[in-house]
Amino acid sequence: MRASWGDVERAVVRRARLRVSVLVGLAITVMVTFVGAIAYVVMVHAQETQVTRELQYNARFGVPGIAPKCAWVFVLEDGVVDLGPLEVPGGFPLRPDLDAVSSSGAPISRDVTANGTEYMVLTARGANDTVVQSVFDMRYLLADRRHLLQALGVALVAGLLVAALIGLMVGRRTVGPLAEALARQRRFVTDASHELRTPIARAHLRAQLLSAAADLPDSRRDDLDALTRSIRGLADVVDDLLLSAQLSREPGGQPVDVLAVTTSAVAGESERAAERRIALDLESAGGPLVVAGVETALRRAVDELLANAVRHTPEGGRISVRVGSVAGHVEVVVADTGDGFEAVEASRLFDRFRHGDGEKRFGLGLALVREIVTGHGGTVEAVGHPGRGARFTLRLPVAGQAAQPLRERITSACS
Repeated sequence: MRASWGDVERAVVRRARLRVSVLVGLAITVMVTFVGAIAYVVMVHAQETQVTRELQYNARFGVPGIAPKCAWVFVLEDGVVDLGPLEVPGGFPLRPDLDAVSSSGAPISRDVTANGTEYMVLTARGANDTVVQSVFDMRYLLADRRHLLQALGVALVAGLLVAALIGLMVGRRTVGPLAEALARQRRFVTDASHELRTPIARAHLRAQLLSAAADLPDSRRDDLDALTRSIRGLADVVDDLLLSAQLSREPGGQPVDVLAVTTSAVAGESERAAERRIALDLESAGGPLVVAGVETALRRAVDELLANAVRHTPEGGRISVRVGSVAGHVEVVVADTGDGFEAVEASRLFDRFRHGDGEKRFGLGLALVREIVTGHGGTVEAVGHPGRGARFTLRLPVAGQAAQPLRERITSACS
């Protein structure tokens, strides 16, 4: 079943809310992570600085049996290592470092992993020209780091939950007015269009009657005909606005033969094309080609594409219309040999009342085409070449089949 344009608007609002929630959550997560990372780095630096100071002190003043808890001091004197009365961890002392410092006099500092923990080791010359090796067990400091990381992990999870709640609240508060504004705008367009249709229809009728009955000079009659056409154009704009607003309230859709709709639209445009000596032909692979939708809306979309092609095709040109089925979709292609458009215009053709180069004005019609096609779960594509024509392609999912996922495309190509 197709999605109405109102469903599309609601989906846009939901995505906006989700986007705001994600951004708020991401901001809070980044903040918590940043603060936690700073705390961890500061803690590690403080621990290592403290241990380094203790090792330097022990290397200079410590003696075996008097070193503080979690630390050991080994003294090399006359080639003999004094281990002291304390229990020595396996792998210590590091005799190669003692011998190297005894020979060179340069201190050696290293980190050693042994006995299921880590040690910081400093070997240097001490008092009385002895060589001292100071060892510090890092197991309790590493445990403190793990506890800090665990606490940061819990804080991060809690922060994510809080961020999600805050994001939802912020999203509702920020996007809620947008959703309400969209609804009010569509209601206003519907009401205004309804109210304007009757007086415009009356003005158009009176202008027609006046043009037919009045005995006027040709110049005045031409002005009156121009006024009639202007009123008719105003009525078309109001009808387009009303149709655009009504698309959001259509409940589902009935089977519509796109080939029959296109054939009728081509027949309706043939007379105007003939007046401008434009060849208009229709090609199809046979039908019916049925989609689920609103027949009047789809007819309006095809009519607008044909009218747009006639407007921009010079005398002696050609307009080709092709209807077929491609990959589970009904495809309508309208190609002309008219003015075409620049590649940069392709992405903006379907904007409301878009102005192109020079005096070219695209109006509401193409924007309405996109609304109609998108509301029917389809896509619209425009490809043009300056001075060499344009090609518009509509794709609508076939009724009763799961439509292949298509992304709305408004693209341009140059050959």
